[in-house]
Amino acid sequence: MTALKLIAQYVLDKLSEKRPLFIALQGPQGSGKSYLATHLRSFLQEPPHSLRVAVLSIDDLYLPHKELVLLAASNPENILLKGRGQPGTHDVDLGVQILSALKASNGTIELPRFDKSLYLGEGDRLPMDGTGPLILQPPQLDVVIFEGWCVGFHPISDEELLSRWNGVWETERQKLGLNLDRVCRLIDVKTVNDNLKQYLRLWSFFDVFVQLKPEAPPFSHLSQYAVVYKWRLEQEHNMKARNGGEGMSDAAVKSFVDRYIPGYVFFGDFPPLAIDENLEGSSTKVVSGLTIVLDKMRSVTGTSTF
Repeated sequence: MTALKLIAQYVLDKLSEKRPLFIALQGPQGSGKSYLATHLRSFLQEPPHSLRVAVLSIDDLYLPHKELVLLAASNPENILLKGRGQPGTHDVDLGVQILSALKASNGTIELPRFDKSLYLGEGDRLPMDGTGPLILQPPQLDVVIFEGWCVGFHPISDEELLSRWNGVWETERQKLGLNLDRVCRLIDVKTVNDNLKQYLRLWSFFDVFVQLKPEAPPFSHLSQYAVVYKWRLEQEHNMKARNGGEGMSDAAVKSFVDRYIPGYVFFGDFPPLAIDENLEGSSTKVVSGLTIVLDKMRSVTGTSTF
C-alpha cells in the first residue's frame, strides 16, 4: 500500500473522534511530506469523502529573510542558525495564531507562504496581503494538516543532550564525514534545545502525528540520514526546473542539509510530547500516531503505530 493510502485510511479512522482533526506530518527533507499533504487534501476533498481540508507547512512560518539575516548576525558562532531550518528560525507566535484561528472555526484566515527560491535559495516569507491561500469558515474544517521536518521535535534534558553528543551524534557525524567545526558546537545544540520549548505550543494543537522515516541502512557503517542528502537534492532540482533555475547550488544543498542533521539526531524521537493546555501547570501528554518507513525510492517498507 502506498504512503498516501496508508495516511488517508489512518485519518479517516480517526476523524470520528474530533472535528476539525489536527494531523501533524513529520519527515526528513525531501521525503515527500508536501507531496503527500497536497495529495491527501485532494483525496479527502473528493467524493465520496467531500471533506474540508486545510494544509499548512512549518516552512511557511519561517521568519522573513531580513529577520533570518539578523538572527544569524546576532549568533555569529552558531552555524545552526545561519539561515532557515532549525527551531528558532520560525515565527511560533504566527503559527499559534493561525492554528488557533483554524480551530475556532469562524472567520477568514490567510495562510502564510515562504518562497524558498528567493535570495539565491535563502528564501523569504511573502506578504500576507490577501493574495495567499484563504480559508473561509463556516462551514467548519474537517481536517487540518500541518507538515514539516521538525514537527513534533521536543526538548531533552541537559544530561540526555550530553549523552547523545558523546554517543549517537559522534557516531552519525563520523559516518556522514561531517567536520565538527563546520556543523555545530555543543552550545549550539543547547540553544536549539532551548528554542524547542516554545514549539510545544504548536504541537499541543495536534490530535495525531504521522512520521515518515528512512529505513535502516543495510550496513552498520552507513548512516540512516545519508538518504536525506539524495532526497533534498532531488527536491531542489525539481523546484529549479519549475522556476527557471532559481535556488541553491548542489554544494549549497549539501551544506544546507548538514545543518539539519543534528536536529534529527538530537530531537527526532517519537512519540512526540505536547503540552496539554487543558491541564494545570506544564503537564504533558503522549499523542497517538503512525510511523511509515520508506526506502531510498520513497516506497513503503514498513509501518507501526505509537
